[in-house]
Amino acid sequence: MRIDRGVASRLLQVEGSPVLVRAWQPDRERVLVRAERVDPAALAPPRSIPPWPARPAGRAELELASERMRFALGVDDDLGELYRRFRRDPLLGPLLRRRPHLRPRRRPWPWEALAWAVVKQLIESGRAAGIQRRIVGRWGHCLGSARGALRDVPAAATIAGRAPAELERLGLSPARSIALRAVARQIAAGRVSPGEPTGDARLLAIPEIGPWTVQCLGLFGRGDPDSLPAGDLIYLKLVGRLARLGRRATVEEVEEFFAPYAPFRGLAGCWAIGMRG
Repeated sequence: MRIDRGVASRLLQVEGSPVLVRAWQPDRERVLVRAERVDPAALAPPRSIPPWPARPAGRAELELASERMRFALGVDDDLGELYRRFRRDPLLGPLLRRRPHLRPRRRPWPWEALAWAVVKQLIESGRAAGIQRRIVGRWGHCLGSARGALRDVPAAATIAGRAPAELERLGLSPARSIALRAVARQIAAGRVSPGEPTGDARLLAIPEIGPWTVQCLGLFGRGDPDSLPAGDLIYLKLVGRLARLGRRATVEEVEEFFAPYAPFRGLAGCWAIGMRG
């Protein structure tokens, strides 16, 4: 995603069609989203994969692209119940009043949220972001040639066709490289739909895929407000400090700390993290 003069732009692949989506906020009460057709011939395909047989987007693809951008930005989320229940909560109350606009930084597609969760396992955020950028730069389609060119996130089928060694060269560990390709193959083959929780058991059966990864998928890819990635280092540190443990909390202690906020544990965690900014 690129943000230029208050306009967020994102290149999406929607059912085999490229779409450019833009979003901006003309005032406090409105967020506008516009989806535009992209001529497939204007895309520069990755050099290392066969040409992509794209077709121009129709009305259905444009509407879906707009919907997914609105999902990623969280602009249609109704958080009224969260505000009513926790506006006087000692932890969340002041945060809700100070930052009522805060939303999780979600991804347009569940596959993207899942892939990036695998990349982020057990490494710090800055390093993970660098690997993600290299993956996009290597296998994403490109729109434009200037510094502000947009690239899409490679589809599951693209990653499924990569050798683990190719992913390793971009900075991913050997185990995570194998796991990312395994996840991509499950999705590309239609055995798992990452947007549906019914596939979680199959994902968890893949080596290196644990509850934290699936919880990240739930929060950032499906919009589940109760999905809390309790094993994240930032929560282990935060709860250790808030609960005055004098150490990092355990995963179980994080889950216990946020249990009173069900069914909004994931959102409560986002606000709790947001108080640090």
